[in-house]
Amino acid sequence: MGEITVIGGGFAGVEAAWAAAQRGVKVTLVEMRPERTTAVHKTGDLAELVCSNSFKSNLLTNASGVLKEEMRLLGSLILPIAARNSVPAGEALAVDREPFARDITTAIEACKLITVERREVTELPADRPLIIATGPLTATDLANDIARLTGTESLSFFDAVAPTVLADSLDMSRVFRASRRGRGNDLVQSGPEDESPGCTTPPQENADYLNCPFEKDEYLAFWQALCEAEKAPVHGEEDNQAKMVFFEMCVPVEELARRGPRTLAFGPMKPIGLEDPRTGRRPYAVVQLRQENREGTLWGLVGFQTRLKWGEQRRVLRMIPGLQNAEFVRYGVIHRNTYINSPKVLLPGCELRKVPGVFMAGQITGVEGYLESAAIGIIAGLNAARMVNGKEAVVPPTNTVLGSLCRYLVDTDPHHFSPMNSNWGIVPELPTTIKDKREKARLKSERALREITEWRTQLQD
Repeated sequence: MGEITVIGGGFAGVEAAWAAAQRGVKVTLVEMRPERTTAVHKTGDLAELVCSNSFKSNLLTNASGVLKEEMRLLGSLILPIAARNSVPAGEALAVDREPFARDITTAIEACKLITVERREVTELPADRPLIIATGPLTATDLANDIARLTGTESLSFFDAVAPTVLADSLDMSRVFRASRRGRGNDLVQSGPEDESPGCTTPPQENADYLNCPFEKDEYLAFWQALCEAEKAPVHGEEDNQAKMVFFEMCVPVEELARRGPRTLAFGPMKPIGLEDPRTGRRPYAVVQLRQENREGTLWGLVGFQTRLKWGEQRRVLRMIPGLQNAEFVRYGVIHRNTYINSPKVLLPGCELRKVPGVFMAGQITGVEGYLESAAIGIIAGLNAARMVNGKEAVVPPTNTVLGSLCRYLVDTDPHHFSPMNSNWGIVPELPTTIKDKREKARLKSERALREITEWRTQLQD
């Protein structure tokens, strides 16, 4: 036993392979694409983004921002590459998806300790240590083999993807550029590079989001159309065991609309912190678009995951002010995601309780989000490498965001287990009560980064 096998070349798989290789262990990384693809992947590149191009906030008062810094301290592969391929997104980190995935692939293939094999795995090999990082879209045969290995039923959820439109198809007489309350406005460079086709910016605007403002009557008509639009059938929906359960952060926009006429206006279409320069006042509601590539030619509808039929998407979404002639380069889709019941089968260090040497990583464990998946991949790769070197598994301190995620996976009631992303709610409270939320977040952030730094030093001893 001196080599690790990683199955799956998504975010978790590449971070797991990288973490092990950086500790001197040989890795075989097996990825089925492009030999076999999925309903949402388009290329054979490793770590291809299939949903949003955003990795969420960079702020260190935000749990997602702290998780990024924790990952950097542990030698993350994807974050430096994400920084090189970033596109304007206010306080968030968003990337130009295709160059990002190509650079990840190049880095992995250039690593002398990592061998990439392009083939489908239908049965789990006897290799140990083995890291399973196949993600929520695990192929059926392999998913069944994983279910046999874990000895427990998997949890099925459904995830939705938002549409993407061409910038030069937007009506910029209706659309204005701004970030909420001006956040991120100073992060965008002015000048020729910021003048994307169809996205010219008024002199006072240098923010990162395009905003489509609604009057009340426009909003109500749009809401009604969403509620009445025809939905597309979903693979797996006909299965009696497959219940239509959505992770709350990815609920389709039409499902949100059915909760009531004001739900969208208080959710993904909230106008708070925005002022329409045409009227000088806050819109009744707003749809935001986020830049998806460096050239600024592609823009995604923020919070508009959908399972509507493609023709219905074109009809209804063109009711959004400024999108009446929108050209869609990608329609929203919905797909079934599968997660293991981690509290029943997983140890804090990502190893299966009853199958020593087999580690789980990424979204298949029940974390939600690109960064969260990648972070769990780091821990799986770290502990698989430690096993090769005859050392015990380790887990980051509970007061860190990453440590809290690891413990969420094993400490949650298995009867009420659902996907979780990084947030301050899973991080232990401070020893003293702090009423100010921003101050509380700052103190939690300082504590987390202090403890992850100390823990990293201990690992190197």
